[in-house]
Amino acid sequence: MQHETASEGSLAGVTVLEIGVFMAGPFATMQLADLGARVIKVENPAAPDPTRSTGPFLEGSDSSRHSSPFARLNRNKESVALDLKSEAGREAFLRLVAGADVLVENLRPGAMRRLGLGPDELAELNPGLVYASASGFGQDGPLAALPGLDIMAQARSGLMSITGSPDGDPVKVGVPICDLVCGLYTALAVTAALHHRDQPHGDGRGQQIDVSLLESGVSLAVWEAGKYFATGEVGRPLGSAHQAQAPYQAVRCADGWVTVGAITPKTWNGLCAALDLPHLHADPRYADSDGRHAHHAELVTEIEKATTALAAADVVAALDLAGVPCAPINDYGQVFTDPHLSRRDFFWDAEHPDAGPVRQLGSPMRLSATPARRGGAGPALGADSRAVLGEVGYTDAEMDALLGTMAP
Repeated sequence: MQHETASEGSLAGVTVLEIGVFMAGPFATMQLADLGARVIKVENPAAPDPTRSTGPFLEGSDSSRHSSPFARLNRNKESVALDLKSEAGREAFLRLVAGADVLVENLRPGAMRRLGLGPDELAELNPGLVYASASGFGQDGPLAALPGLDIMAQARSGLMSITGSPDGDPVKVGVPICDLVCGLYTALAVTAALHHRDQPHGDGRGQQIDVSLLESGVSLAVWEAGKYFATGEVGRPLGSAHQAQAPYQAVRCADGWVTVGAITPKTWNGLCAALDLPHLHADPRYADSDGRHAHHAELVTEIEKATTALAAADVVAALDLAGVPCAPINDYGQVFTDPHLSRRDFFWDAEHPDAGPVRQLGSPMRLSATPARRGGAGPALGADSRAVLGEVGYTDAEMDALLGTMAP
């Protein structure tokens, strides 16, 4: 299927079908769409992506409401409304599959197979199709059939066991990190599979991709694995402190907090000089990073004797001047108006046909020749059904019968 876009990208010419709900699948395809792929989001007209009903909402011109999170997570995509449980909807979907390069789905394992749309069935129709499945716990194994939301993956992966303060209640990472990383891994695996398919040794054939929230979360335990597999020690919550080096954490100031990372000889020397701490620099317990980490509680207490007498901005200014890595802890009101991000044009407005401009988070992937695409906000349900189905041979009469009252 050919599709013209206002801005070509690295994946221009690649067509992706998404059967995605909530976060992991749609976040994966958002990355692919940002990179230029055509992403067609297929939703059940009677039970669309639940994110559509997640607030807060943007007010449309006709008093309609549009999910603000959906408008960002599903930017640069098209929407086709099909009931895959109906014979007519399934047939229409198969026509789309025949011309697609990629399918990304994040339904419960087995759901697609029960619809007759599993990877083996679709490979017979389209041998070049890359079939990517994102799920809570993977496509097989004892946990595969369980519902897997981000917080369950954070719990089982160990992330919640090391997040928070040492004596506090269990805390999850503030963003749905397992969902998001699973989406990133899925997008990366898709690009790798496409590359392999299009090489001579790939023989033009696609493959299956299985990415789980659980394994995505466990893959992040680099320091914890280094500790456990070397010594048997199990990681515990450390607040903002680093697992192996010091000082590398948030320290208290007179009016807030500042993060510091003085873990090399140069930056440690700089911190001691900037905060006028010659006695710490001379203390043999703090001569190297291992020693500082072994005594980090005492060390931070001493550092805070200096920082609590100063405003956070003054601490940052002094440490910046000394070349010591540091940063204030910003809230999102500060982040979304940050001068540095604004200067780099990170935030941008995507046009929504009913709600107007919708502010977007930029793509962190900055490519000099094929920059990330900046197209439309998340589409209305079924907004592109007629255009897309017309491309695969449906007549107006056939689309009337298939779509009924769902077509916009």
